Amino acid sequence: MSTSNWRDSVAGSAGGAMQVLVGHPLDTVKVRLQIEGSSKFRGPIDCLTTTVRNEGVLGLYKGMSSPLVGIAAVNSLLFWAYSKLKALQSGSSKIQATYTQTAIAGAGAGAVNTILSSPVELLKIRLQAQYTSPKAGDPSAFRNPVQLGRYIVREFGLRRGLFWGFNSTLLREVPAYAAFYTGFEFSKRHFSAYNKRRGIEDINVVQMIVSGSFAGVCCWLASYPFDVIKSKVQNSPQPPASASYIIETAKQIKAQQGWSGFLRGFTPTGKIIL
Repeated sequence: MSTSNWRDSVAGSAGGAMQVLVGHPLDTVKVRLQIEGSSKFRGPIDCLTTTVRNEGVLGLYKGMSSPLVGIAAVNSLLFWAYSKLKALQSGSSKIQATYTQTAIAGAGAGAVNTILSSPVELLKIRLQAQYTSPKAGDPSAFRNPVQLGRYIVREFGLRRGLFWGFNSTLLREVPAYAAFYTGFEFSKRHFSAYNKRRGIEDINVVQMIVSGSFAGVCCWLASYPFDVIKSKVQNSPQPPASASYIIETAKQIKAQQGWSGFLRGFTPTGKIIL
């Protein structure tokens, strides 16, 4: 990895860690709305206030250590795979890729990234779904991702347990990062063209932030229904027993909540992006 790419990867990991720290409370609200439907919470505000009232502010930070620890490895793998796949198509990292090549590289990077993101997401979601804690007197509640991970591997094995919901995570990651990188490049190139017409060479910080936000919007618009399915799968009592579990879960969501069930919790996600 070149010095420039290494710098970008470190910056991306630092930014990702900051996003986890700031955005995790809203992510907890999102996940709880996804897995509970409308049976437990009336909406985002009700979920937020109920969580704080019953579990304290720290209840919103359940499961945060999993993505916080894993974010550097996840982002590094994602960036490495994206750079390699983009250069492989264009023939050189110095040649600007087309939007199609960018989308393909993003999709491939998302697929590779699933190797790490699937277990990280599993541990995060199952901790976020705990409404009690050992401190509150519930001995069955898990204290941290390590304790939970050991239990899952012991009960269900490494492949079936720790990679619980792998295919549903893959289904989310592929369109998510195809859309993310394409949206990011689209926005950056338009800002770059705009600047050049005014004799400005580089994109400024504000334009980069706007490009990142636009990419985030594209990412979630392309993948959010799959994220709902993934959350339901990874919080189920047992790992999937059949290959058709994604379709079965989608049918269950549709039957219980209608089409709106696939957008459950989207409002907190929009706030995380912004």
